[in-house]
Amino acid sequence: MTDFIKRVPIPMSGVMLGCAALGNLLQSYSNGLRYLFGIISFLLLMLLVLKITMYPSDVKKDLKNPIIMSVSATFPMGVMLLSVYIKPFWSPLALILWLLAIALHLLLICAFTYRFMRKVNLKNVYVSYFIVYVGIAAAGVTSPAYQMTLIGTAAFWFGFISFLALLLLVGYRYVKYTEIPEPAQALFCIFAAPGSLCLAAYLQSVENKSLILIIGLAILSFLLYVLVLTRLIPLLCLPFYPSYSAFTFPFVISAIASKQTAGYLVKNGLEISVVQSIIWIQTIVAVILVCYTLLRYTMFLLQIKAAPVNTQTAR
Repeated sequence: MTDFIKRVPIPMSGVMLGCAALGNLLQSYSNGLRYLFGIISFLLLMLLVLKITMYPSDVKKDLKNPIIMSVSATFPMGVMLLSVYIKPFWSPLALILWLLAIALHLLLICAFTYRFMRKVNLKNVYVSYFIVYVGIAAAGVTSPAYQMTLIGTAAFWFGFISFLALLLLVGYRYVKYTEIPEPAQALFCIFAAPGSLCLAAYLQSVENKSLILIIGLAILSFLLYVLVLTRLIPLLCLPFYPSYSAFTFPFVISAIASKQTAGYLVKNGLEISVVQSIIWIQTIVAVILVCYTLLRYTMFLLQIKAAPVNTQTAR
């Protein structure tokens, strides 16, 4: 059992986040599916907590790597989403977990900035940097559950400004330096996440909404989603790396943002029929990729070698 826990990679927190988000996406279709993926997410959280408590020195060593530390921000993001699952059963605990997750994410932002952003080496900038700064917008997505719209609005604006700034920095890095280490190549999928996360946070938390901003964010997010889709098949053909976690949340939040945008447009008398088809496609893609990633992670953790497996953590 100890060897099993030792194999748990920190990037698995991205899968935890993706499962929690997928449950929310599927809630309108089946409450049972929502809780199924919520339970899976909770189990992954427990494995990660065991890894942190049993092997703190290993975790500390991993966090010295900018990719691992940036991806670790999916941990508090996942806890924010899971707290909403707990709320109907134990509201005070849910609120405490939500606030602690926000505090942890803010701490990660400060630590990451101090450690890696004071002197930026462009070659060491990766798309996972979005998770650190834009990821706090997850508080905006979940804040209505706690009537904390002020926190949610602040989280959105911080995430949105960070998204625009990092889009220039990270985009320039990927254009100028096209060579990416194989273990980190799957992280390219994260490009699909920040715009959609900001859009979902805006729709959930900001009271006075701008239709222009919503449409602008929706178009930009969809273009980034399509960009990722053009690279998806080669990325799926890579050997397994813990960076496979990037196949989960970006696709789920894209579908969630599209779904919420469609709902907002309908309420304002702007129904666009093609949007429903896009939502269906995005939902199917999200379900397939989350399930596939869960399968590959299970094979990795159980050391099932039906396919070529690389046990190196994404660095």
